[in-house]
Amino acid sequence: MSAARRRRALYWIATHALALALAAMFLAPLLFVGLTALMTDQQALTSQLWPRSWNWDNFAEVFARSPLLRWVGNTMLYATLGTAAMLLSSVPVAYALARFRFPGRRLAFLLVITMMMLPPQVIAVPVYLIWARAGLTGTLWPLILPMLLGDAFSIFLLRQFLLTIPKEYIEAARVDGCSDLRTLLRVILPMARPAIAAVALFQFFYCWNDYYGPLLYASTNLDNWTLSLGLASFKALHSVQWNLTMAATLLVMAPVIIVFFLAQRVFIEGVTLTGVKG
Repeated sequence: MSAARRRRALYWIATHALALALAAMFLAPLLFVGLTALMTDQQALTSQLWPRSWNWDNFAEVFARSPLLRWVGNTMLYATLGTAAMLLSSVPVAYALARFRFPGRRLAFLLVITMMMLPPQVIAVPVYLIWARAGLTGTLWPLILPMLLGDAFSIFLLRQFLLTIPKEYIEAARVDGCSDLRTLLRVILPMARPAIAAVALFQFFYCWNDYYGPLLYASTNLDNWTLSLGLASFKALHSVQWNLTMAATLLVMAPVIIVFFLAQRVFIEGVTLTGVKG
């Protein structure tokens, strides 16, 4: 390697040292899980960090010892319907709070902020009694149906994004004869696509990883278990077989990691950009 190329390499490492250190810190646990998932039962959690043999059949063993596909189906149902219901209810509310002028608008926004700070455990008992009387405990519907009433964090994030869209676009649409609903569908939604994608990913990841909600409502019905409940049960049953536990953990993590990397550009845009691109 020439001296000039060596200097450029050293300069690149020096300028990105902090980023490289943080990347290594975040990737190390994932690498540990991946390597342990491919070890034998005897080697797992020993001082040897590199597998002596690559046991890819550990993943097949996870499917053989647990109804993983059923857990995946239940989790996809919960995450997909919950995200769709959240978008259906939160986008119009955020648009109204951002662009409409009506009495009590500030109070309504204050209530949204208040709901963001309210721990779900505070209202868990009365809400559970409501769903129990409706006969929906043991299912995932007590977790999906409330999303039709909106999500406070999603409403807040969408409202802040919609405020950055110049009102001239809305006024031009109204001059052309668009109603409020048509303006929302034809003008606002295309411009707010990054923010909508961001809150959709937030909600999808929350539902995918949610443990408290399924434990509270669906733990009594094995057919409605999600991946979070299933993984906890699998770990308890195979606590001495850490290679299988890590293999199951990797299978649960993989879809979320893939979705994030495929959608990271629009996710970052939704969090950082304003409503109009230059």
